Amino acid sequence: MIPVRRTILACALALAGGMAAAQAYWPNKPIRIIVPFPAGGQTDVAARVVGQALGESLKTAVIVENKPGAHGFIGGAEAAKAPADGYTLLVASTGSMAINPLLHERMPYDPNRDFKPVSLLMTVPIVIMANTQSLPVRSVQELVVYAKAHPGRVNFASAGNGGSSHLVAEYFKYRTGIAMTHIPYKGEAPATADVVAGQVDLMFNTLVSTLPHLQSGKVRMLATTTRERLADYPDLPTVAEALNLKGFEASSWAALYVPAATPPEIVSRLSAEVDAALKSPAVAKRLKELGAVPVGGPPERLAVLQQAEQEKWGRVIKAAGIKAD
Repeated sequence: MIPVRRTILACALALAGGMAAAQAYWPNKPIRIIVPFPAGGQTDVAARVVGQALGESLKTAVIVENKPGAHGFIGGAEAAKAPADGYTLLVASTGSMAINPLLHERMPYDPNRDFKPVSLLMTVPIVIMANTQSLPVRSVQELVVYAKAHPGRVNFASAGNGGSSHLVAEYFKYRTGIAMTHIPYKGEAPATADVVAGQVDLMFNTLVSTLPHLQSGKVRMLATTTRERLADYPDLPTVAEALNLKGFEASSWAALYVPAATPPEIVSRLSAEVDAALKSPAVAKRLKELGAVPVGGPPERLAVLQQAEQEKWGRVIKAAGIKAD
């Protein structure tokens, strides 16, 4: 029996040594980043910017593949089923990892079970953009007073049912106790256009989509839903401070994940490389041009955020009775 045991032990040690060696030489072939959205959007551009930086630091090719469709399910499912060897990454969003699991009973992947967090890439500030003609308010405090005096009269646009611009508005309603009417659109652009035109009163819109319309005088920003004031707009209050709503915070975000069984050594290396990339002036500048805030940090930070977001949006979805289309 002893020779057999020695043989088994030797095989186990050889296998472990082989795995360690493989990880030591990682990466030795191109890495692909799956983006479950169409090309050209904020998440896609962020993936390409970070991917290029990763390729330079890891000295390998990094290829971004867009796999859009079905609420991000197509790309997410492909990434979840990929070999857990560090050569397939997923750049996912708030919707992919925190909202979809709450709206859809059946998903082709489980965000918590099938993926391992790597790093939070960026957050995207959201502001309350209000039409200056259709809505007679100049501050978020006045908005709440007006909405309470006219229940349901104020309407808000969103980029679609169940998306961030819808849920952040519902979160605002939930925390302030006001009633507003939801007008869903098929995309951020048409929703923004109708707020600017005065067809809809307001929108909880991304900062980057709001800025081009401020000089027209047709819209104004009432507040930001971020935790802290925006560096470039220090006079714009946060919802939390303006209304004394402790803990109120809402932003879109994008983050990097790998299949769940990916070796921890590779996850740690990836996380460190991404964090370094996001701190580089060139990457930070490009993300800021998208209206995003580069973040970074260890996997644990992303894991905590993901759990907190699922709990928060779960309460909002239940309170508002939101159903998937």
